[in-house]
Amino acid sequence: MEATSNVRNEAAEAGRDAEQQGKRVEQSEAFGALVMVGLIAYGVVHLLIAWIALQLAWTGGGGEASQQGALAQMAGSGIGDILLWITAIGLFALVLWQLFPAIWGYRSETDQKKKIARRLGAAGKAVVYLGIGISAVSTAAGHGKSGNRSEKSMTARLLGVPFGRVLVVLVGIAVVVVGLRLAYRGIAKKFTDDLEGSVSPFVLRLGQIGHCAKGVAFAIIGVLFVVAAVTVDANRAGGLDSALRTLRSQPFGAILLTLMALGIAAFGAYCFAWSRHAKRQ
Repeated sequence: MEATSNVRNEAAEAGRDAEQQGKRVEQSEAFGALVMVGLIAYGVVHLLIAWIALQLAWTGGGGEASQQGALAQMAGSGIGDILLWITAIGLFALVLWQLFPAIWGYRSETDQKKKIARRLGAAGKAVVYLGIGISAVSTAAGHGKSGNRSEKSMTARLLGVPFGRVLVVLVGIAVVVVGLRLAYRGIAKKFTDDLEGSVSPFVLRLGQIGHCAKGVAFAIIGVLFVVAAVTVDANRAGGLDSALRTLRSQPFGAILLTLMALGIAAFGAYCFAWSRHAKRQ
């Protein structure tokens, strides 16, 4: 019993030391600079997606309107590899930025459910940033893949397993819920919880428009997964590019896609302001 107690005490002490080390890293000026770089890079990715979406709306071309497509556009510039590596380093810093609160954050929150929800939200953001960072490294190394092909491949594998259609429906519903939550964060200005200090009404409006636009895009992606499950056709599923192309195919699609592109661009511009007011726990 005494040995077990000693092990627990040592583990608890190690956990406290790790937390203190993490807090020192998070509050350092160097880490703050990396977070700023990461959020600026995140904004640039969204601006490039918006630009591709505008081209898609009015010319039918422009490349893949997704994070992978934006990174491919970045790679095509004169200093593409440098930009991609800077983007990757910044995004990996954002992963740590969200992992800290996911593990240790929100101690002052008295509502246990809200605390868990906020920690899970931080963990979800870390996964998103990690995915883009890995994609940036892959693109820099010349191994970039189409986002749509990845989504379709994953859907096809799920449809091929027992209860696969149910799993794909659940994935679709989960993505729709994420989209609705993003839209709610925009409408209710909940995104300001991630800001330190006050920002201008213009920045708040950019955040509202951007979060709502991303919410709509996620909701469409989720619906595409559900359609793929109902029709047992993995080709019906897809990522952001498929969602935007679905929007383009609707009546007045060019106008709808233009509005969506402007909303995504608003989110990209908001990220620049966010980079200067990023809250660290």
